[in-house]
Amino acid sequence: MNQEKKQGADLSELMGRRLQKLDDLKDKGIELYKTKFIRTHKLSQIREKYVDLEAGDKSGEAVKVAGRLMAKRRHGKASFLVIKDGSATIQLYLSLNTLGDERYNLFLDFDIGDFVGVSGEVFKTRRGELSISVDDFELLTKSLRPLPEKWHGLKDIETRYRQRYADLIVNSDAKDVFIRRNKIIKAIRQFFNKEDFMEVETPMLHPIPGGATARPFITYHNALDMDLYLRIAPELYLKRLLVGGFERVFELNRSFRNEGISVKHNPEFTMLEAYQAYADYHDMIELTEKLIKKVAGEVTESKIINYQGMELDFGRPWKKMTMLESLEKIGKVKVSYEMALEELRSIAAEFEVAVDSKDGKGKIISELFEKLVESNIVQPTFIIDYPLEITPLAKTHAQNPELVERFELIMAGREVANAFSELTDPREQRRRFEKQAALRKAGDEEAQYLDQDYLRALQYGMPPAGGMGLGVDRLVMILTDSPSIRDVIIFPHMRPEAGRER
Repeated sequence: MNQEKKQGADLSELMGRRLQKLDDLKDKGIELYKTKFIRTHKLSQIREKYVDLEAGDKSGEAVKVAGRLMAKRRHGKASFLVIKDGSATIQLYLSLNTLGDERYNLFLDFDIGDFVGVSGEVFKTRRGELSISVDDFELLTKSLRPLPEKWHGLKDIETRYRQRYADLIVNSDAKDVFIRRNKIIKAIRQFFNKEDFMEVETPMLHPIPGGATARPFITYHNALDMDLYLRIAPELYLKRLLVGGFERVFELNRSFRNEGISVKHNPEFTMLEAYQAYADYHDMIELTEKLIKKVAGEVTESKIINYQGMELDFGRPWKKMTMLESLEKIGKVKVSYEMALEELRSIAAEFEVAVDSKDGKGKIISELFEKLVESNIVQPTFIIDYPLEITPLAKTHAQNPELVERFELIMAGREVANAFSELTDPREQRRRFEKQAALRKAGDEEAQYLDQDYLRALQYGMPPAGGMGLGVDRLVMILTDSPSIRDVIIFPHMRPEAGRER
């Protein structure tokens, strides 16, 4: 019998025993799934309150607590158990003399994973272990499946992602990542509230997908008799709000892109987008650096961030360089927009960078950057002045019509944020959209659609503005030293399990 089959047989046997216990408890008239239990304390509150209790002393306080049974050690007439709630763990002390033979053995017959409620006095053992001397208890939930550590340890990383609920029970590090993620999102909100930005919610179902170059998910609305798309970005709706008179808006949003899955990509992800009237991409650089430093300081309490063996210094002013400068300094290749298209194609071929026959100079330069530069940037660095060809929603650069006023923040070899000086000229925006539509017609499924309503909004007039998008999941990865986006998304998307129906 191979290892996988043996594990399956062992699990089936263990679950069979639990089902038998469930029937036995039911026959005894014991309620298996209680509706409610009133606690006097969380376990963390008890630990905080009695941290200075001396070894061997009693507190004189009776408490009622609840949690999942995690461990048992039977020692004749006295036994020790461990329960865990959402805040901490604590030891339970069971005494045959206190509970009586029947109740004592009933508690010890409960399984690891069962939820119990107990009452008793807080004390410290002679060895200094804070404990509760149980004088009464009740079963709250009967667990039918053994915890992962009892059958295969949940060592397989795919299983950890697929069964996150089980991973969280037995893996305190995984739980800590999501506690820190929550702190990061709270800190982002607090930052923008203090900067006088208004938080808004924009549609997740779009009649026209826009705001990014990506392939959308498509669905159908029966009542409206029309196709709708899960949003790939909230950008065009947030900029409509600038037209409407709101000067500072932000949204922490869920977006969806029908693209590949990798350590950096998940089909649905969390993004921050913020827009500020009367600002440009230089203002967005200042805002982005200030935001991330503030959030990192609150969550990590350090200016040095260690990520996957890389030491990131958040304390110093962050570097800025143009895309062309970064190619020369980091990629060791000098290119320019003055070069002939064929010369750029030849350089791309030299570095094994695949380009399409429809690609212009800007696209080729961008592909060279992604291949030769991006993964080699460790310290937080703003790469500025991107090709117009790949950025249809940004304002043309004041000094070079081949460029737009855009930056990406790169750190630890990956893009974390992206921002523009926003394009506010409706006629120019229409020309850009028409070029995108032509690309779609030629087979580019990621090219943007022409959005007539957005153009109508721009015709009313949008103030000069800067906009910024930040990948929240990627920031969480860096601030929690997580190697994959799946480690920071609580329920990442997975392929169907082999042998299981959908």
